[in-house]
Amino acid sequence: MTDFIQTSASRSLENAVQDHFIPAEAPWSGIVRKGQTIRIEDSYGQQAIDTLFYRADDFYERYSNQDTMREQGAAYIGTGTRIMSNEGNVMLTMMADSCGRHDTSAGACSCESNTVRFGHGTKYLHACRDNFVLEVTKHGMSKRDIVPNINFFMNVPIKPDGEMTIVDGISSPGDYVELVAEMDVLCVISNCPQINNPCNGFDPTPMRVLIWDAAPDTGA
Repeated sequence: MTDFIQTSASRSLENAVQDHFIPAEAPWSGIVRKGQTIRIEDSYGQQAIDTLFYRADDFYERYSNQDTMREQGAAYIGTGTRIMSNEGNVMLTMMADSCGRHDTSAGACSCESNTVRFGHGTKYLHACRDNFVLEVTKHGMSKRDIVPNINFFMNVPIKPDGEMTIVDGISSPGDYVELVAEMDVLCVISNCPQINNPCNGFDPTPMRVLIWDAAPDTGA
């Protein structure tokens, strides 16, 4: 695990080496190097941000929601969560979380699931799976490489009997998570376009991604 973590309070926007504004309903992808910190910001509140991670030099190693939940013994992602790969390696560690609710069980919306859940009239509405396909193909992958994802800021209570329901999000404008990369990773995001359930407050909005280099170790 990374030995030196720069705190959120000591980071400034001016020092970010990357700063991306992702429009509503749009995808994004980028490399996060080992030791760098990525901030994923819900700029307007109540916006689900579907996210996948792949090992940058071997895309066959990728995020595993099962291993991540088993490793931490919890169903949700939060501060201290080690984001695990299908090879059992730590990909990133979540170091900050201003919201407190992030799902990794409900998966990404798709044209097929929209049709089943909301009727045939929704079949051709844009969906996260479409975004993921568009983005991973830029890196030589296909829809076969899309695995169950993290849904940052999506509120999915799980009842004692295992029933899950997507309900109103609790994130406020500007809420964010920060993760430090424990290996070079490709981050792939779908800024969720769903308008048929309350995961985006029925109004998809833009989001922001920032990346900082690791702070120098001064030996203190």
